[in-house]
Amino acid sequence: MAINFNQVPKYIRREIDPPEQTIEQGKRGNHVKQIQEWLNFHRCRTGVDADFGPATRDCVKDFQNKSNLPSTGKVDITTWLALVKPMIDALLEPVNISTLNAAEAVLAVANQHVNQNPVEIGGANCGPWVRLYCEGYDGAQWAWCAGFVTFIMHQAYFYRDQKAPIKGSVSCDTLAAQAIAAGLFVNESDITAGRVQWDSLGECGLFLRRRTSTDWTHTGFFHGGTEPVRELVFSTIEGNTNDEGSREGFEACRRKRSVSKGDYDFIKFE
Repeated sequence: MAINFNQVPKYIRREIDPPEQTIEQGKRGNHVKQIQEWLNFHRCRTGVDADFGPATRDCVKDFQNKSNLPSTGKVDITTWLALVKPMIDALLEPVNISTLNAAEAVLAVANQHVNQNPVEIGGANCGPWVRLYCEGYDGAQWAWCAGFVTFIMHQAYFYRDQKAPIKGSVSCDTLAAQAIAAGLFVNESDITAGRVQWDSLGECGLFLRRRTSTDWTHTGFFHGGTEPVRELVFSTIEGNTNDEGSREGFEACRRKRSVSKGDYDFIKFE
């Protein structure tokens, strides 16, 4: 299906729209930097310095060979679209999304994104995926776990022609405050004490890793869950994490988490 998310905002267009002219050796600038980022994403490793030198040229040739494209070492529209295809695929409208409820739709979009292996490129909290989830911004200060869930939530609700239940944010604390105001926040203790049934949270929602009663440090999507509730294990899709579940990782991935340590709260969508 065609991309129609948000009629696509300018900051997304800057990531996926091809340059007007072919980019080749000797060129410098932002388009060159983007090419180098995507080359690294596709395991054609080179420096990200916005300078199209001979190493970048040879990496372009390697990528073109892998993609069954003419090995010119130059980035025309066809090569550009092949480079950014993972992001375009993540933005597509999921098949049959109109048949899903809101939580199922969010989970479908989250799976669509994580299947493309979003990852930082060029430094901590840097690269095209971070910019996608943080409205065009990247850099060390742009921890992107909250931006990841916010973007995906809005994408899913957009394709359902509905307004998301909370505005969203790049801040976990702001997500919690919005959910509390909307009556969608669920404290972990209410679940483990049986005051709230786990199944009532729906097919998918947000988890918040709690540091204190007013400070949350990491977020992602939860789905599934096993009994007994006091030993609840839930599946996740989360950004800015890693295999160890760090809140300052480098990728989006699937994980399992447990409430046994008593430091999670949740946001439901309905």
